[in-house]
Amino acid sequence: MTETSYSNDSISSSTQLLRQVMRRLQAGWRTIVILIPFLWLLIFFLTPFFIVAKISVAEVVIASPPFTKMIEWTDSGIMTVRLVFDNFLYILNDSLYSSTYINSLKISITSTILCLLIGYPIAYGIVRSGPLAKKLLLFAIILPFWTSFLLRVYAWMGLLADQGTINNLLISLGLIDEPIRMLYTEFAVYVGIVYTYMPFMILPLYANMEKLDGALNEAAADLGSKPTNTFFKVTLPLTMPGVIAGALLVFIPATGEYVIPDLLGGGNVNMIGRILYNEFARNVDWPVASAVAIVLLFLLVLPMAVYQHYQGKATEEQ
Repeated sequence: MTETSYSNDSISSSTQLLRQVMRRLQAGWRTIVILIPFLWLLIFFLTPFFIVAKISVAEVVIASPPFTKMIEWTDSGIMTVRLVFDNFLYILNDSLYSSTYINSLKISITSTILCLLIGYPIAYGIVRSGPLAKKLLLFAIILPFWTSFLLRVYAWMGLLADQGTINNLLISLGLIDEPIRMLYTEFAVYVGIVYTYMPFMILPLYANMEKLDGALNEAAADLGSKPTNTFFKVTLPLTMPGVIAGALLVFIPATGEYVIPDLLGGGNVNMIGRILYNEFARNVDWPVASAVAIVLLFLLVLPMAVYQHYQGKATEEQ
């Protein structure tokens, strides 16, 4: 009897020990899973950000790298920290940078609205289409990603040129007598940005609309609601997460776009990406370029942070 109770106690203690080990392993795996995204952000976002921030408070010098060090040690072993904020003052006082920021925001906001106005009906139509048509339409949306981005931009240059496909077609149809200037204008930049980032608006909208319950629209119709009223009172509010996600995916990269304004705008459309390139590559003024990048980052991140704060508050209240 004593031996039996002793064996039972040993089995019980072994089971408890095994459970404790399993709990610790589970807690360790949870920590690792949570830690991986934070390490990713630290390595690929925060570290480059601090490097750029460090360069933005330096002075330009003719050296390699072309900026002064933040921390220097004297011969006597004294550490000196040198921070120069003249680069930010220079950006604020020069109208070129302020006008470029405003123009970049104007183009990106307008392009985002155009993508939403065009992409929302497309996403809605894809959701309401049949199974085969839905697959084909989604394939058509994703298909441009299989082609080089630069190749697609160069194709638009051929379409929008004075002697390009669109002008030749309009002339042959007798709609115009002489070519319309489209390439190297702001219009061409809008066309390029809307065309390039349209899938980033459609796909989040489609993913959100696909989850909607169609019975809600039927219930609204049974209660006497007109289709227009149902759209604004039921469909649109429920698809706002998709609208916000798509708008952010278009607005953020469009604000810092460089290739499209450079190729389709031809240097006639100033956007902040082109200014950054000029400061880094042509003027070799890395501190000013870094300051421009920091200001751009705050212009994009702060509104998102404020929105997320109030969105979190609204979710808690509900």
